[in-house]
Amino acid sequence: MKKNNQKGSVSRLILVLAGVVLVIAAIIFIAISITSRKTESENNQNNQSEVEDSKQVYEATVGDIRLIMQSSFDAGSILKSSTSNQTDLETTERFIKVTIGAQNKGKVDTDSFTWDLGNIVDSEGRNFVPITNKAFNFLPRPDLCGSILKPEFAPVSCVRIYEVSRQSEGLKIQVISKVPKVQSVLLDLKIN
Repeated sequence: MKKNNQKGSVSRLILVLAGVVLVIAAIIFIAISITSRKTESENNQNNQSEVEDSKQVYEATVGDIRLIMQSSFDAGSILKSSTSNQTDLETTERFIKVTIGAQNKGKVDTDSFTWDLGNIVDSEGRNFVPITNKAFNFLPRPDLCGSILKPEFAPVSCVRIYEVSRQSEGLKIQVISKVPKVQSVLLDLKIN
């Protein structure tokens, strides 16, 4: 009778061990599958953000003029004066300073004022006009916006300052070319 008890105990022990191994294997399988789903989900989100970034337009050609987003940044609510005889410029919202490069891709010089920067437009369709007169002392001299462009010369930088709502998102800037006819394109702002 002792031999039968020992054989039964060994059988039960083997069955219990086999059950424990199966439970551990199932737990490992579930953990691996959850981890791989999370990784896959994160990869999909990263790919979506890369696709959204690739949809951003920072360069366009209108007629013979190539327009390039060079910089745009949030200057805050105060533009500090660089001299003592001029006052700071303040707003309750924010100032956005935009620099666009323009390059002539044609074969002859452009005329003066055949290109310029228009309004900033947000995702809700609100328009913000440049504050050129108010911000005159904060813009570079000479003002090269609309200047004559020689064929294939380095891009000429045009700088404008805008007063924009803090609530505005998805900002784009309208760039205007009057050659061969009046056309405009929207370039995305990448606010630094």
